[in-house]
Order: sequence, then C-alpha cells, then structure tokens
Amino acid sequence: MKNTREAIEAYIPYNEQEARDQAVILDFLDRNPDAYERSNLLAHMTASAWVVNAGRDKVLMVYHKLYDSWAWTGGHADGEEDLAAAALREVQEETGVSSARLVSEDIYSLEILTVDGHEKRGAYVPSHLHMNVTYLIEADEDDPLTVCEAENSGVQWFTPDEALKASTEPWFVERIYKKLNEKLALYQR
Repeated sequence: MKNTREAIEAYIPYNEQEARDQAVILDFLDRNPDAYERSNLLAHMTASAWVVNAGRDKVLMVYHKLYDSWAWTGGHADGEEDLAAAALREVQEETGVSSARLVSEDIYSLEILTVDGHEKRGAYVPSHLHMNVTYLIEADEDDPLTVCEAENSGVQWFTPDEALKASTEPWFVERIYKKLNEKLALYQR
C-alpha cells in the first residue's frame, strides 16, 4: 500500500473541488511535519468513511452532537499516517459495526472541511481546517449498532437519498454527500 501522501498525489480527482483541494492538501503535507497531529491548530489530517451496505443501497450515518446533524463517520488521524486504518477505526468507534471493511484501498474522495470553534472536553478548540481523505467502506447492515455517547446520539442506515434529506448541513449535502452518492455508481455490484 502506498503511503498517504503518495496515494493523495496519485488520486485522480472526481471534480474541480477535489482537484483544488488535492493541491492544497499536498502542499499542506509538504510544509507541515505535524500534519497528522491535532497540535497543528490551523489544520490537520482527518479520515472519513462513506459506509455502505453490500447492496450499495444504504448509507450508515451518525447523529453528530457537535454539528447537530446526521453525518458520515470520521475523525482525526492523531498521528496515524495510515488514514484508511483511521477511517476503519472511526467507523467501529462511532457505530459499533464489527464487519467494516474497505471496498478498495484507493481513496474515495478528498475534501477540505471547515470546523468552527467549539468546546471539547472543557477546552476551547479554535476554528480550523480538516484536510480530509474519505474511504468507501462496506458494512453488514445486520451488525448491531451502538452510539458513541461522547460524539453522537444516533446511528442509522438511510437510503442514499434519505441521507441527503437527513443531514441539516447544506454545504455537506450539496458539496460532499451528493458527490459521494454519485460516485457509488462506479462501485455497483
């Protein structure tokens, strides 16, 4: 498996947003030896997952407390340079599914995400950027689901269209989730 920087460089962008974000993420990695650590308060690497069932007709979402919305799973690299492993870890932590597996080791999507300032564990976290790498992950929709009380208050399967309607974050719906759903057609069985 390629290292993450090589994988990002080799990734073929799906649209203009991904192409522009790819260039910025590569530059960020080259300039920031602490790119995979939250200690970089301006930006840091994160991993997300678009979790689908075997039939690719359902998407697993969590009700994210910080954003007060249904959202994909994901989180900070926290020093882990294997972002695919980080994405799988986050899926299991946030949903409880035990069957999560990569559909492909290839990157599914790239995006730069803005994060507003907020409180976390009693400390203020300044507004910053998530240099995000997304992976397509498949899980068994019959796996028991569990809520990660620290981060979410719900875990649920949606059809791809229902997932768009469930999210209350317009930018994510229009720029990210719609794109992730469109790309699913490339992975139909």
